[in-house]
Amino acid sequence: MGLGTFKRGIHPADDGKDISKDYPIKKIKTGGEYVFPMSQHIGAPAQPIVNVGDYVKVGQKIGESTGFISAVVVSSVSGKVKAIEDRMTVSGNKVKSIVIDNDEEYNAVDGFGQDRDYTKLSNEEIRNIVKEAGIVGMGGAGFPTHVKLTPKNEDEITHIIINGAECEPYLTSDYRIMLEEPERIIGGIKVVLQMFPKAEAIIGIEVNKQDAIEKLQAMVENEERISVMPLKVKYPQGAERQLVYATTHKEINSTMLPADAGCIVNNIDTIVAVYMAVCKTTPLIRRIITVTGDAINNPCNIEARTGMKYMDLINEAGGFKCKPEKVVSGGPMMGMALFTLDIPVVKTSSAILSMTKDEVALNEPTACIRCGRCVDACPSKLIPQKMYQYSNNIDDESFEHINGMECYECGCCTYVCPAKLRLTQAFKLTRRRIMDNRRKK
Repeated sequence: MGLGTFKRGIHPADDGKDISKDYPIKKIKTGGEYVFPMSQHIGAPAQPIVNVGDYVKVGQKIGESTGFISAVVVSSVSGKVKAIEDRMTVSGNKVKSIVIDNDEEYNAVDGFGQDRDYTKLSNEEIRNIVKEAGIVGMGGAGFPTHVKLTPKNEDEITHIIINGAECEPYLTSDYRIMLEEPERIIGGIKVVLQMFPKAEAIIGIEVNKQDAIEKLQAMVENEERISVMPLKVKYPQGAERQLVYATTHKEINSTMLPADAGCIVNNIDTIVAVYMAVCKTTPLIRRIITVTGDAINNPCNIEARTGMKYMDLINEAGGFKCKPEKVVSGGPMMGMALFTLDIPVVKTSSAILSMTKDEVALNEPTACIRCGRCVDACPSKLIPQKMYQYSNNIDDESFEHINGMECYECGCCTYVCPAKLRLTQAFKLTRRRIMDNRRKK
């Protein structure tokens, strides 16, 4: 049987994973203030349910979801609420946030960390536990997990797909989880499989993580409903649409959810969070984050509590070798460049990439030569050169007419463009403008 894969995509010459992949996850705690933005997910922001001066505990809900597509926020530390005010986030926007002074006592709510038998729980009870734990997709945009676990028709779900591809260059946090916490991965999968008795689970892992493949294959050897599928090393193998196709050969587009194709897709860290919430009574209060790049003294993988400052993670990695020209939250393909490190770790944080050289700034764009490389690379089968033309002309109607909204900003076209055009950046601005206009209407 061949490796699971999809059509098109790219093969980065150097994925940068060797820098940090051999460093085990280390847990850290820091004092000072912790910042909890009320918007760490797709959908409506959470609403603060604590006041300035209140004492909160580890595992206590401090932000309540305000709609079906929303997520609660839970404190990862104990201490007094210092402020409720707008604070900067990775996006560069200021978001209403709860600021807590960590007393470093880590006093937890009653029942925190207690074992729980998931086999005695109903589907509705599991969904509510996942919701109250504040779990969202931790491999992408932060879609609330309890919503994913609430499809229109449970009987039509045939596949639970676990994304262990980690195709983004430089990131190794999911790889370390697969090596160090495989029992939690399998435990989380079993919880979800109980909810969908007609489904089978597939763990998709790229073959550059052979030791992780072997470890998980050994663990599921006697599991009839769980299998491991080796995937070809290709970007963006871990994108939801591409992963669904690679593992099931079912196709979905931007107007569909994976559930429309009988699939539920969860990231490795997300499925661990499900296990911790349902089986260990522990809500989502941590992220495994890769701190890497050639500007970092000691690249590593860190278990960080949500609310912790990015600068604290940099310090834990030995600080900078020299002043970096560029620091990115996430990976080089889909991450966001930072202009400050005074921002908090949130549910969707995955990596801090610090580079001595800003390769993008070094390359001045030239005219498009119509070579077609962007078309060959696009995993969504689009025509980026035409999309770029319409984006520059602010011709949103034509952009939509050629299916430009199917773009999910993976960056493949920009990577292969010999003219060094800022294709993805242009598409991002155009898509945001179109979506804003749709909302206004």
